[in-house]
Amino acid sequence: MKRITASVQSRIRGSLMSMAFVAAASLMAGTALAQTTGGTLSGIVQPEPPILVSALNSQAPTQYIAGKIYQGLLTYGPDLKPRPELAKSWQISPDGLTYTFELQQGVKWHDGKPFTSADVVFSIDKMLREVHVRTRAVINKYMASIRAVNDSTVEIKLKEPFPPFISMFETGTMPMMPKHIYDGTDYRNNPANQKPVGTGPFMLKEWKKGAYIKLAKNPNYWKKGKPYLDELVFYVIPDSASRAVAFEKGDVQVLRGGDVDNVDVKRLRALPNVEYTTKGWEMFAPMTSLLLNERKPPFNNVNVRRAVMHALNRKLIVDNIFFGMGKPAVSPFSSSTLFFDKNMPNFDFSIKKAREELKASGVDVSKYPVKILSTSYGANWDRLDEYIKQMLEQIGFKVSIESADAGTWSSRVSNWDYDMTVTYTYQYGDPALGVERLYVTRNMVKGTPFANVQGYSNPKADDLWAKGGNTMDPVERQKLYSELQQILVSEVANANLFEIEFPTLYRKNIKNLVTTAIGLNESFDNVSIEKN
Repeated sequence: MKRITASVQSRIRGSLMSMAFVAAASLMAGTALAQTTGGTLSGIVQPEPPILVSALNSQAPTQYIAGKIYQGLLTYGPDLKPRPELAKSWQISPDGLTYTFELQQGVKWHDGKPFTSADVVFSIDKMLREVHVRTRAVINKYMASIRAVNDSTVEIKLKEPFPPFISMFETGTMPMMPKHIYDGTDYRNNPANQKPVGTGPFMLKEWKKGAYIKLAKNPNYWKKGKPYLDELVFYVIPDSASRAVAFEKGDVQVLRGGDVDNVDVKRLRALPNVEYTTKGWEMFAPMTSLLLNERKPPFNNVNVRRAVMHALNRKLIVDNIFFGMGKPAVSPFSSSTLFFDKNMPNFDFSIKKAREELKASGVDVSKYPVKILSTSYGANWDRLDEYIKQMLEQIGFKVSIESADAGTWSSRVSNWDYDMTVTYTYQYGDPALGVERLYVTRNMVKGTPFANVQGYSNPKADDLWAKGGNTMDPVERQKLYSELQQILVSEVANANLFEIEFPTLYRKNIKNLVTTAIGLNESFDNVSIEKN
């Protein structure tokens, strides 16, 4: 069993103690001193998001842009400790069952309507409960009630203790949505989805499909004097080489992980006046997996899934396809996530073992032609698809690749209409938040590509997930999660490939770009461009 450090135990225990955090200047990322105002910050969004409403879509491009439009009650420091956002303070009862949030004063929606506790109650209890599959699963299982004590106070009661609950209030997981616009409507088809209305520092100015998305400064933003920037522009540039050229020429100032081919990162990093960081991913800890649709042959057979794992050289994938930016996965849990256990069954690269597993399966995989549904994330991912195709063909599979844009991919995977696809998922600091959703039977819900879309079901695993989520003792949680990891790895519940390392490249005159655990998904209200 993995030893839990005192610091980790302290962090977990601390989340359960009665506490009150008040917004203070020291907690706000960066400094307001001598901050330069004005200017346009340019970046890239790829693939182009299907929608900008993070309550309705959890794909990375949507979260990137929506994080400037919408806000959550909290944000999180690099240490994953909560910081004030729309909530200025909060308390957790000693028994871990009651959460009380005091809201910021003077917050308005982009249309001028006041933000109140009624919006919080509506967002969590109605809209997110219906449309946000990852959040909905936790709300339905653990939340007993939510009420507005007054216009600026919200009280949430849980059915049972759930230690990770305090980590759920960032903008991608629990974005606050305007009740006056969405209540009583068809959330997915509301006209406001085309012109999002949030509380954030930036508002949608223009979206020219296939070209760019422009956000303009919110002149009535509730944090006085912010944002510092006048405008954000996110260019849609389909080709990774062209995106690299755009950064070289200075047409764009920020590159997020995946914007350019990894082979170009070293060269771009060496350019004059360029900064490089891998910070800002502490909350997400992205895990790349090959999803195998277990609802139908051949992947409904565990030996076939094990054969796939043996057929793929994950070290080669990291070193040669992603140029060392990551490390092979050991478990469904990222090594930076709480309760990770490295002592897992080993699926070493071995064509011999892959063929042995296929023989043990009794399945003639050549009789079941399979397609890899591509992700449209860029050249690295295209090469990964080609590599998977080649390796599986070596052991007898018949494989083809079908392309899809971001919207098509999301729709297909959400509706279980695929054979295989590569994706990456965020882990959100605690396995009960970011990993459980991918494996529990109760989250086989159509509507999102980031639920249990592969169709894995194991009652023993479900039981361990349930116990792990509401156990107070971190040592006992580790025992439960170690046993769980053993099951998931052995049964190849998902074909976990590697933990991704995402770099951020940006010009040196850009200040306070990455300051929290949610990195570039942050609001950018404290970002400025220093004048040369």
